[in-house]
This record gives sequence, structure tokens and C-alpha cells, in this order.
Amino acid sequence: MMARVIAPGAWLAALLGFSLFATAESLPGTFSNPVISGFAPDPSIIRVDDDFYLVNSTFEVFPGIPIYHSRDLVNWQLIGYALHDPEQVDLDTIASGGGVHASTIRYHDGVFYIITTNVKNGQPINFIVTATDPRGPWSRAHVLEGAPGIDPSLLFDDGRVWYVGNRAPPDPDFVGQGEIWLQEVDIEQMKLVGERHFLWRGCCGGLWAEGPHIYKKDGYYYLLIAEGGTSFNHSVAVAISRDITGPYQSSPRNPVLTHRHLSNDFPISGVGHADLVELKDGRWYAVALGWRLVDGRYGILGRETFLLPVTWETEPEPWKDPRYTWPVFSPETGRVELQFPAPFPETVQAPPAGFVDTFDGSELDLEWNFRRTRKEPFHSLSEKPGFLQLALQPGSIGERAQYTFAGVRQRHFRFQASTVMDFTPGSPSEEAGMTLMQNDRGVMLLTLSGAGDQHQLTLYRWHNGEKAILGEQAVEPGRIHLRIKGDYLRFGFDYSTNGQSWTPLASDVDGTFLSPSELEGFNYTGLYLGLYASSNGVESDNAAAFDEFRYAPRRGDRDQWFYR
Repeated sequence: MMARVIAPGAWLAALLGFSLFATAESLPGTFSNPVISGFAPDPSIIRVDDDFYLVNSTFEVFPGIPIYHSRDLVNWQLIGYALHDPEQVDLDTIASGGGVHASTIRYHDGVFYIITTNVKNGQPINFIVTATDPRGPWSRAHVLEGAPGIDPSLLFDDGRVWYVGNRAPPDPDFVGQGEIWLQEVDIEQMKLVGERHFLWRGCCGGLWAEGPHIYKKDGYYYLLIAEGGTSFNHSVAVAISRDITGPYQSSPRNPVLTHRHLSNDFPISGVGHADLVELKDGRWYAVALGWRLVDGRYGILGRETFLLPVTWETEPEPWKDPRYTWPVFSPETGRVELQFPAPFPETVQAPPAGFVDTFDGSELDLEWNFRRTRKEPFHSLSEKPGFLQLALQPGSIGERAQYTFAGVRQRHFRFQASTVMDFTPGSPSEEAGMTLMQNDRGVMLLTLSGAGDQHQLTLYRWHNGEKAILGEQAVEPGRIHLRIKGDYLRFGFDYSTNGQSWTPLASDVDGTFLSPSELEGFNYTGLYLGLYASSNGVESDNAAAFDEFRYAPRRGDRDQWFYR
């Protein structure tokens, strides 16, 4: 692994051994949401004895499906990826917003199972990977033939295994309607068997009915789904049945979790896509995704993972027969709050920490991601020891193809990131530097280019296929320090020759266009800060070398971020 330096103020985190993603300092006995900040949508969770494991969607990002570990549900550590080998999944030319959708993690008889969907050219491919250690390695992808739709889940029940997923019904009442279906899985042969059952179209018409999970409790089957689309109208609904194949009866309280009735200015929006977990002492919690929208609109960090308590209540009406018992999410307020009591009173939520990589090891830190699968490595830690060397590829920003990019999630609204680069452009088409990226449709690039002794530092943005230069400056050849500062929707871009005195190239740059709401198409990721190199359509054997990368949150009153 690469060297990681814990940021000042995070001594407790270092002591506990956690990677830190929370964004607010909590009071004693409480924790602050989100528990995993930055790009962390569609959470799925399990408990194995005293350990909790959680996974998220990754879409066009690789490695895919991060796996987090915790023992207190509040402090989470990234321990690996389920999709770590390019042979497991084809993301070579995946569109932004395509790729690996919602995944479900489950555990049975010593084996971990993750089932997920790769949406390739609009067609869903549903498959399972397995491991006996959640840190990996994970198996090859076992594709389930004849499985339509997205967001599959598994239930192990009395010696049988069931697949539950969504699909577009053959007779939809409107565009976007979904329905939930069920079929048995031969888990040894990794194939669907037996009759297919259609269970439910949701509580509110089935608009984007997806993300299903089935749980068995006290002799009943509970079908939990997401509905309403992953924006302001997102919600969680539940139905119940004596038999796994149905019929399912909708809870009279549906949707059982939503923020659709709250103002757009409420600090957490778009809550949905939940998964339940039972603690050893019989208490229950849920994880769900949500947005923290700046100014009620701009979700630059993407969807994040939130934690909330769940209780179970039996219907009080004496005339009902039977009187069902239903899950109650966030029983005191019915909302996902910024703070809750900690599940375990002794838990201390670690404060936000920075990330420093000096590239001294033999493998990249787990925080680093690429865009799309890479059949041939474009990075090296051995060509120039102590540096991350990135080969210039012809692919460039905006293309639905592989290009040279390595980045880490932006996990905080206020941050500072920097790098040190050694790069000599060999032709005017070559460039390398830092990037702030939502996806192929929304990017800001700070790159060095030129030829001979004429070098130029350029800041430009790429928005829905249009390029605009925001700043330019001629610079001397040689080693250069680059820095990006973020303050919610405003960004600054600086450079230095010595790392001590900095010169602004552009200040107070408007970054609202990096929000998913401002980009064309489907935009399911969050902002990444990273390193970039391209020869822009021309074959090249040149490379850029990066001596270090630093990312640090800028401190402030993080519980009041939405009152800016």
C-alpha cells in the first residue's frame, strides 16, 4: 500500500485505525451523517458476528464496488473492491451513468456474495461474485442469464436461494414504471431456475420501483424497495407476505421513509434505496442514500451513505386480523437527521481526515480510482520510484473511452488538494496536470502543455461537450506544484515553483456546472479530484510523473454547512 498520512487533528482516527468519511464533529454519544461522505450511493449492508460490511454503486468507475468495514456502524474503513480485475466486468467504453448499478452484499455459510448489474449500451447484465474474505480476492463474474432489469438482491431462506430484482413491466401504465420480480437461484450452478413470480409495483404507482430487498422476520417476508426516482421524490416502501412468492400487501404507512414532503432547502434530500441490518442485541438500523444539496439544488458530492435507527411496531387497530408488524424508520422524527444517538454509546466518531500519498509503495492506495476498465496499465510506481508515473494516452476528456486519469473522491464541501508534477510536453498536443471531475460531461482541468521551452499552464472547463478557457499563464520548464481549493461551489486554482509561494491562475471560479443537475444525461457519481495526462488523439510514449498528492478538508462548522 501507499504511504498514508493522517491529517492533523485526526489522532484518534489513527489510534482506532479507521479511514474517515464523516463530515461533522458529533457530540458525545451521537454520530453525524453521512457516515460515508462523497460518492457513496445505493448502500447495502450485512452483519457477520461483530463485523459490519457495506458496499456502494460505482457506475463507470473502476475498481468497482468498494467494500467498507465497521464494528460500530459509524466509523467505516475501505478494505477492498469486489470488482478489482478488468476481466470481471467490461467497462471499456461504458457511458457516463452506465456501468455498475446498485449492488447487494449478503453472507451465507462462510461465503460472501455480491450481486449487481452492469448496464452496458442500455442492456443490463446481472451477475454474482463471491469471496470467503471480504477483502478479496473475489471470484470471476457469474452471469445470470435471462435476468432482466437492475438492482438485484439475494435471500438465503431454508436451504433455498432467491433472486429479487426489478424490470419494466410488459404493460406499463406510464414511462418509468417498474415492477419487482422473484425467481429461485441454483447457487451452485449460478443460474435461475423454476417459475418467475411478479410481486409488486410499489405503493405509489411504481415510478422507478427498484432496489428491492426481501427479509424474513417472525415468519413473514418483508419486501423493501426504492420508488420515485433518485431525486427529490425518492422514497422507501415496504410490503408484507406470509409466502415469499406473494401476494404482498402494502404497508398503510407507505412510503415508510421519504423527504419528498420537505423543502428543497432541508439539508438532506432524495432519501431512499435503503437496506436493513439487525444487531446482535436485536435492534435494527438502516442505511440509505441521500443528497446534501448546496443551495437546495447542486449535489456536487453525489449521493452519500446515511445511517438511521429502525424499530418495529404492530398495527394498533384491534379490529384488524391479522395485525401486521412494520418497520418504522427514524421513529422519533421520521426523517434522516444530521445527528442521531450512536448505536453503541461508547462509540466516538472520528473527525474528518486528509489523504496523503507519497507513492513510495508497490501498489496504489485503495482510495484511487480510474474511469472505466483498463486492459493495459497506464500507471507505474516502479518506472520512477517514489513517483506515480502516468503514460499519456490518445484518449481525452469528453470521450467515451479510456483516458489517463487517477482520482480520489471529493468527500468534503471545503477542501484543498495539491500535487507536485515533473512533466515535459513533447508536442503541443500533450498535456498533464490536475482535474476536478464529475464525469465526461463536467470537468475542470489545470494542465501544463507546450513544446520545447515554451510551456503554458491552462485552466479550462469542459461542460456538455463545450470547452472554455478560464485562465492561462506561461511558465518556466521544470518541476511544478499545482493546487485546487474548494469552497462549496467556488474553486481556486494555483501554481508554484517551490511549494511555498503560490500564484493564483484563477480564483472564485463558479463550479455549479459540475452538479449533476446541470449536466446532460444520467449523472450518478460525485466529484473526483485527480491526476490527468493526455496526448489528445496522437500516439505518444511520453509520461508525467507525480511526486505526491495531498487532500485535506478545510475545517469549519460542518454541522451548519447548509446555512451558508
